[in-house]
Amino acid sequence: MNRLFRGLLAMVLLLPLAAFLTAGPAAAATLTKVNDFGPNPTNLGMYLYVPDKVAPKPALLVLVHYCGGSAGGIFNGNGHDYVTAADRYGYVIVVPEATREGHCFDVSTKAGLTRNGGSDSTGVLSMVAWARQRYNVDPGRIVVSGFSSGAMMTNVLAAEYPDVFAAGSAFSGVPAGCFATTDGSLWNSQCAGGNVIKTAQQWADQAHAMYPGYAGAYPRMQLWHGNQDTTLAYPNYGEEIKQWTALHQLTQPPSFTDHPQSSWTRTRYGIIGTLATVEGITIAGTGHTLPQAGMLAYAISFLGLDNGGGPAPASAPVRSVAAGRCLDIPGQSTTQGTRTQIWDCHGGTNQAWTATAAGELTVYSGDTLRCLDAEGGGTGAGTATIIWACHGGTNQKWRINADGTITGTQSGLCLEVAAGSTANGTAVRLGTCTGGQNQKWSGPTPT
Repeated sequence: MNRLFRGLLAMVLLLPLAAFLTAGPAAAATLTKVNDFGPNPTNLGMYLYVPDKVAPKPALLVLVHYCGGSAGGIFNGNGHDYVTAADRYGYVIVVPEATREGHCFDVSTKAGLTRNGGSDSTGVLSMVAWARQRYNVDPGRIVVSGFSSGAMMTNVLAAEYPDVFAAGSAFSGVPAGCFATTDGSLWNSQCAGGNVIKTAQQWADQAHAMYPGYAGAYPRMQLWHGNQDTTLAYPNYGEEIKQWTALHQLTQPPSFTDHPQSSWTRTRYGIIGTLATVEGITIAGTGHTLPQAGMLAYAISFLGLDNGGGPAPASAPVRSVAAGRCLDIPGQSTTQGTRTQIWDCHGGTNQAWTATAAGELTVYSGDTLRCLDAEGGGTGAGTATIIWACHGGTNQKWRINADGTITGTQSGLCLEVAAGSTANGTAVRLGTCTGGQNQKWSGPTPT
């Protein structure tokens, strides 16, 4: 029995049991097969669930099954809580189905680990594009979740298509690229056994190689793992945390730790609320049997699927690509006229920015809501940027551009770190656009 099927046997023995134990009644709407949805080089099946009442601008969930599984198996089994939530909140679900022998997804070959490389991820993106065109999907609320092989694919999709997916939730997976092989096999015993250990930067570099040249923001990521998992061994969880914190330019230890249930340890990195930047949950005494009862409710909230169809808040750090530090309000001040700077990213509210539909970049909330503002309405290079009460003026309007620059609508100048410095406390100001790295940022996308 070769390595692939040794791994498959372990997965097939464990995961369907959880599926049968959590199966629920079918919803009124049905899971429907879609043909001719676009480029599909590996002959994946596409299945679609559209609830009876769809939100006006719905979210889209890509739900990816485990090895040996099927679209119907995850839909009616251990993924069914996602279905009942779709009926409640009006989002659309796409369920890819692997049709190759063993029904595993390709997270191993060079084609599978390359953006638009011509393997499974290419077919999944065709499914996403097809659904977006037909259901007025909110492009800022396309998310992905999967279990085991599907969790590995969740990591890969988020790394290859960070401009498509807003967030992911992976149950019992491995870092993107960990399962890479060179012999055509889809099974990597070293990775499965938890023996592929890298630095956070090495994992980030591996993800970056899947979409070379990309300098924008990466999806928020939620990672689940049982600490007794021997199929995709528990050390892989720590390697996933390394990868996604590095991709978000965050450092460890976590910003927040709690225990939502007695056997759970939850850590958050960056923004520490429900929509955390990176969130990890370890389940003590549990093997390769996730998700378990109640877990998908946490995933639904993390993915922003439970807000009834309105856009999820887009708060996120705005990071300088050159400095690796965040746009920051000194001392968490809310005083009008406070000048901005860069500082080590720490997930505080003074580094959580929201790009609004009106073109503003806002920080804080309620009575202390503030807008990023060109001081005194200045339009010249060197004008300081400050915070001020939001008033709708053109000196508070900004364009977030595909090349990573942020330009003032009034001045046409670029938001930059002064003099190209990378030091904490360096002023952020307007400058003539040069394409320099000190004018490149990653952060929230407009709502």
